[in-house]
Amino acid sequence: MTNAEIIARNEAVEIGLYARQPVAFVRGRGAELWDADGKRYLDFFAGVAVNNLGHCHPAVVNAIRTQAERLLHVSNHYHTAAIADLAELLCRHSFADRVFLCNSGAEANEAAMKLARRWGADHGGGRYEILATTGSFHGRTFGTLTATGQEKYHRGFLPLLPGVRLVPYDDVAAMAAAVRDETVAILVEPIEGEGGVVVPRADYLPGLRELADRRNLLLILDEIQTGFLRTGRLFAYEHAGIVPDVMTLAKALGGGVPVGAMCTTERFAAAFTPGAHGTTFGGNPLACAAAAAAVAELVRPELAEHVRSVAAHFRARLDALAGRHRFIRNVRGVGLMLGLELDGPGAAIVGRCLDGGLLINCTADRVLRFTPPLVVTREQVDEGFAILERALAA
Repeated sequence: MTNAEIIARNEAVEIGLYARQPVAFVRGRGAELWDADGKRYLDFFAGVAVNNLGHCHPAVVNAIRTQAERLLHVSNHYHTAAIADLAELLCRHSFADRVFLCNSGAEANEAAMKLARRWGADHGGGRYEILATTGSFHGRTFGTLTATGQEKYHRGFLPLLPGVRLVPYDDVAAMAAAVRDETVAILVEPIEGEGGVVVPRADYLPGLRELADRRNLLLILDEIQTGFLRTGRLFAYEHAGIVPDVMTLAKALGGGVPVGAMCTTERFAAAFTPGAHGTTFGGNPLACAAAAAAVAELVRPELAEHVRSVAAHFRARLDALAGRHRFIRNVRGVGLMLGLELDGPGAAIVGRCLDGGLLINCTADRVLRFTPPLVVTREQVDEGFAILERALAA
């Protein structure tokens, strides 16, 4: 089938929720994709920071193939080694003592919000309120939508849930002033991704950590987009020299397979007793096998070294672009989570890059977002920038 045929079939039967680009992909490898008409593309978007290992990484593909021949699903009424394999990896490489496995980032954030309220009810004097931040994005369920600090996602879904308030991002004083007697937790992204690749000041997360300790609050970090080497460290909280009480993960966790996780300490995990929360497909053996294979690759020191090297090259290329184009307002980001803020909308540039064989994204209307697979090479970066420069000059 051609691109046009696949697009026509999808548009005939799908609910029209996605403003999709006019292309249908059929194959991927590393940082490259091919559409149904045989055209090759460089991927600087990685499926919204999902394909950190690139497309169809051999370790992930082999793990899926092996697991699919053994066991696909048994439910959480029973134990499997696949759950232990993944949860042990996540605890070994983070601050966490306990893990809840689920299907997506939104589910992970829902679990974190529920854990905070459960802990508040049982151990926090009945406190329940969660403080989130403006500009944030935490998911599309009613709970995570309420915590998402962007009005455009709220339209048509009011009223949202009670017990969640929004506070300006990157403002410790504002967060401290917002804490009330009923406040139990702070939910925040280390870097706001959908909000425009917004990097807070260096003292922001340490300030929130001190505030949470002083007021006996849970500090919940949404590392769904920043996790697994995206910023050059395995988790973004490492840059700040702190540890959260709860961390949520998804996206790159599964190597391309849907899976999410909420990670926490023994102290807070104890609030979740049997029956307090759950999900049918959480801990699914196939997803866990894929994720365990992905994490085993993502924690390799040589990959971290590669990310830091390529990220420095990528950032230098962006800085050079900014110096040549007056309509570029600034460059921002950390590691391979980078953005170009323009003085106007960026959608047309995304379209021209697509025509040229490069996938990028525009978020917050005017921020070109770059989240390439972490395995991208310097040569591929340079090839992509040749396309990007032509798109910017058009």
